[in-house]
Amino acid sequence: MTRGFIFDLDGTVYLDEVMIEGAAEAIAALKQRGDKVVYLTNKSISTRMDYVQKLRKLGIEVELDEVINSNFITAKYLKEALETGEAALVIGEQPLLEELEDEGIPITFDAKQAKFVVLGWDRQFSYEKINLAFQAWLNKATIIATNPDRTCPVLGGEIPDCGAMIGALEGVTGQRIESITGKPSKWMAEYVVSQVLKLDPSQCYMVGDRLETDIRMGIENGLQSVLVMTGVTNQEMLTKSLYKPSYVLGSIKEVVNL
Repeated sequence: MTRGFIFDLDGTVYLDEVMIEGAAEAIAALKQRGDKVVYLTNKSISTRMDYVQKLRKLGIEVELDEVINSNFITAKYLKEALETGEAALVIGEQPLLEELEDEGIPITFDAKQAKFVVLGWDRQFSYEKINLAFQAWLNKATIIATNPDRTCPVLGGEIPDCGAMIGALEGVTGQRIESITGKPSKWMAEYVVSQVLKLDPSQCYMVGDRLETDIRMGIENGLQSVLVMTGVTNQEMLTKSLYKPSYVLGSIKEVVNL
């Protein structure tokens, strides 16, 4: 029986520019035995092609259609949500803007013209950007975000992620943002399972290092959930979490034994 493996990237396959030991060999073994592999990342500061190039550089054979990021899923979401003549105001870095434009999403920088505000991870986030998004919200724009991650794992620790942008906007509006398009959204899970892997959810394994995104998405969408302990989650967090994975592995290299 063919199985589908959905791999998170940061903290699961690599940390920064360093491959996690055994990752390339494990992924190659899965493909060799006939399983399907897809890479799924919430990180909005790189394009899908950036990830393809990075994985190839690290020694993993990969094609563009095997990489799905939150930018791509956000574009799919907006294609369905936007009516003709409507546009999105984007708070995020160039890769997010590029990938939305590549998918034909109209972009505006006018708060009065925005039907949606898209929040992505933005390392140049500023008061001016908070105000721009807030003015669009006052003008009845819907606020969505690429991902809810509070931090991103890097070698030696963690750095703030899109959760910081979400917190700023929720702080000023006093309301939860409307939707998250990336993990753990049902939208992302259904697209990857039905459109990319083309398998039953029960035949798919969501492999990641983060309980509230990777593992939660697996649990809520009928996937097998596999936590690896090479990223942000430690034993204490796992013990306290509401989200209990189907499997806990030391690292990705053990995935072939599932």
